Amino acid sequence: MATPTTPHAADAAAFESRTMRKVGLRLIPFLVLCYFIAYVDRVNVGFAALTMNHDLGLSAAAFGLGGGLFFVAYVLFEVPSNLAMERVGARIWIARIMITWGLVGIGSAFVTGPLSFATARFLLGAAEAGFFPGVILYLTYWFPKAYRARIVAMFMVAIPLSSFFGSPLSAALLTLDGAASLRGWQWLLIMEAVPAVLLGVAALALLPSRPAEATFLSPAERGWLTDRLETERRAAEASAAHHAHGLAAVWAVLASRQVWLLAVIYAGSSATSNTLSLWMPQILKGFGLSNLQTGLLNMIPFGIASVFMIVWGLRADRSGERIWSTALPLALTSASFALTLLTGSLWMTLVLLSLVLLGNYAIKGPFFALATETLPPAQTAAGIAAINTLAHLGTGAITSLIGVLREQTGSFPVALLPLCALTGVGCALVFWIGRHQPRAATVGATPSIARG
Repeated sequence: MATPTTPHAADAAAFESRTMRKVGLRLIPFLVLCYFIAYVDRVNVGFAALTMNHDLGLSAAAFGLGGGLFFVAYVLFEVPSNLAMERVGARIWIARIMITWGLVGIGSAFVTGPLSFATARFLLGAAEAGFFPGVILYLTYWFPKAYRARIVAMFMVAIPLSSFFGSPLSAALLTLDGAASLRGWQWLLIMEAVPAVLLGVAALALLPSRPAEATFLSPAERGWLTDRLETERRAAEASAAHHAHGLAAVWAVLASRQVWLLAVIYAGSSATSNTLSLWMPQILKGFGLSNLQTGLLNMIPFGIASVFMIVWGLRADRSGERIWSTALPLALTSASFALTLLTGSLWMTLVLLSLVLLGNYAIKGPFFALATETLPPAQTAAGIAAINTLAHLGTGAITSLIGVLREQTGSFPVALLPLCALTGVGCALVFWIGRHQPRAATVGATPSIARG
């Protein structure tokens, strides 16, 4: 029998598929572009460093410290930013974040030494704080839980794509050295920050806050999606009626063993993403390559990872399985890091770093699906923000440590060993979660979605 907001039951699957396809096509490409630019602005200093470090007198330790300070600010401002988004609405707050980080990114082109470089990185972290967990939360306003692993994977594919497309672009911008009395690295930072400001303005027009505002859906589609999400929300609230709220809920999240375990797991992935985006151009340049050759070779691992990330996310949703889908990529990442100690070959290093990134980006979709399905429903929003925040504390520490180890040992493989250890520990913790919360390994996809 038909419902007021859907066609006949025989057409329900087609109706659902059509509705979710509309939502995905309307929101995901724009959000991916925004995150792409955000990540380019976060990691383009890795390419700028090829000439900037000499100009500013930055040692490896000073460069690593600046990279770490980005995450200190990110951590300090992330949860308040996410709470502000709840108050003012996703559209306005996401736009605010993008415009702010674009302006700070432009200003970063005019640093003059280690102190101003460190300050600029701190301010950029403060400006970007809240964007990623804000978007993850925003996606829960639009996508039922059965879709979230693939949607998160599609959104987060912007991370490897930022290095895939950004590497040759950054190398090309370095050739503008001397134009208008600016160094090439200054042109790089300016030109790659301007799109953030433009996209921030565009977000005000292109991002509706909730499905009820979605003029691109028909009334029946809006009604069905609103009802579906509301049904899931009520079910979650009913199962979480005994949980605390308000400030007590925040303390409950911080006291949650589950949150801390998930944060340690994600810290390995987050640190790997950010560390290699910052340091890989220098790793490759160390083999005697030109800036352009470095840019072209840097594309390869990130391009492979971009494709596999989507494939793995789709597989995780179709199977509904989360534990192995999260643990296996972490194991591959850890093992590949360890093997870099055994080679001094450019090509073997490139193969191993490709495997590192293939595993590292494959984890993204399944991990956040695992997190949203294992956290108590009343803690999901704050829990996601806390996991991302705590993980970035580890990322900041590792980024700074790698700079120190690189300066002390002169070896990038040795400097990367903390990442090998952290991803290995993360893999073990995923299995621990699977053993102690077996439900988490199987939820996530309804039978019809799993077959789709």
